[in-house]
Amino acid sequence: MEDCIFCKIIKGEIPSDKVYEDDEILAFKDINPAAPIHILLIPKKHISSLADLKDGDEKIIGKIYTIINKIAKEQGFIENGYRVIVNCGKDGGQEVMHLHFHLLAGRQFGEKII
Repeated sequence: MEDCIFCKIIKGEIPSDKVYEDDEILAFKDINPAAPIHILLIPKKHISSLADLKDGDEKIIGKIYTIINKIAKEQGFIENGYRVIVNCGKDGGQEVMHLHFHLLAGRQFGEKII
């Protein structure tokens, strides 16, 4: 996707503060953090949203959650906990149409979603 900001970050056209990268996943600090620790994790394969997952994409989704735990351990907040948010579509609050996971930590989250 030529106009996708996350695809441009993946290509290195837009700089990011990388936390993790491999052939399939990129994790970087959010430029407008909603918590002391706010990291975005994205698949390098362009998937517009959760609603656009195809057969076979479950492997990358599972890997993203494994990387979330790896980052939480490395950055020292796994014991206190964290929140992972995935917005899907306009009504779900998704602003960038490239599947991404918000990893939030560093403070207690008071509002329970469920």
